[in-house]
Amino acid sequence: MPPTDASTEADTDPAARVAPGSGPDAGTRTHTGSDPGAATDCEDTLDLRLPDELIALFARGTERPGDAAAEAGEPWGFADAGVGGVGDPWAGDSGVGGGDLLDRVGGWGPVTTGVGVFQLVPVRPDRDAPLVSRWMNDPAVAAFWELEGPESVVEKHLRPQVDGDGRSVPCLGVLDGVPMSYWEIYRADLDPLARHYPARPHDTGIHLLLGAVADRGRGLGSVLLRSVADHVLDKRPSCARVVAEPDLRNTPSVSAFLSAGFRYSAEVDLPDKRAALMVRDRALRDLL
Repeated sequence: MPPTDASTEADTDPAARVAPGSGPDAGTRTHTGSDPGAATDCEDTLDLRLPDELIALFARGTERPGDAAAEAGEPWGFADAGVGGVGDPWAGDSGVGGGDLLDRVGGWGPVTTGVGVFQLVPVRPDRDAPLVSRWMNDPAVAAFWELEGPESVVEKHLRPQVDGDGRSVPCLGVLDGVPMSYWEIYRADLDPLARHYPARPHDTGIHLLLGAVADRGRGLGSVLLRSVADHVLDKRPSCARVVAEPDLRNTPSVSAFLSAGFRYSAEVDLPDKRAALMVRDRALRDLL
């Protein structure tokens, strides 16, 4: 089971947002040539070779847009295409989320929200562990995620997901080109959580933390939770419900899920906490 759910505070002004800082502010928690077998009834053959210039042109055409951006100092690869711009530099990423268990989270693309253009970008530990580790070392985050300490603690948490079968995909939440939150999108029906509630096939779970203190308590979490939950339902037609299990003690998190259109379903006793089972139903998404 992923750690615990992120706390996102209830909102007073859903549209208001202060740009996240670059420091350790954090929120709270939880994949040519000819055929040698062809007919040879002609004695003479013609050995054709493409010009070097043409080969180089083809090679450039197969590069990911994000590669050039990373070389230019844009580590999240948005310099050329931009989030929501022409082309999605992450759509062809065969890394995390490359399997079928979550319908390729890495290729879902951006979504327009009331607070900006948002995209889930699968985590690359070599690139993202330092940032996520700084967020996890905020005391408010550590109280629920319990991943504080050296960077290796976060790497140990990320690696099984990144190298696993795709049932849980850790992501950075990138808002208007700025990484500002950490998410885990996971198959709740394939998670140990399923032992504690009447799971249905393809139930999809969410964990979230907001990275910057300035992004908490302003309703930003509720806006993003609603947008991401609906994005899951749009991109996963086999999924009828998005679920979450915030710690009951984490009142701001429970409130944020309620404001995001989730309904309180039950209290569940998990190995590490007593949780509120929150559910956003496809059938009720236009009513809540």
